[in-house]
Amino acid sequence: MARWKKPTKEEILENRRTLAERARTGDLRLPEAVAEIRRGFGMTQEEFAKTLSLTRRQIAEVEAGTANPTLETLEKIGRLFGFMVGFVPRTTKKN
Repeated sequence: MARWKKPTKEEILENRRTLAERARTGDLRLPEAVAEIRRGFGMTQEEFAKTLSLTRRQIAEVEAGTANPTLETLEKIGRLFGFMVGFVPRTTKKN
């Protein structure tokens, strides 16, 4: 199975800017954010897990939306992209 090539530093910065903008607008949700951060670095789940001192299964479950990660785990993941965990106000009202 062919693996994608590692992104350049410029591509990583652009990925970070794009994700930050999506987070600001409330268009970024946890499972997809983790997968996009990982892919933004061009890492497999195994490589990403090792970087964070987690297991591949933990990463897979977070990305699938079936995990209940601790605040510490979320902070580890976010820190890689310069993010912090917090509440984001909704931009539209839901009835």
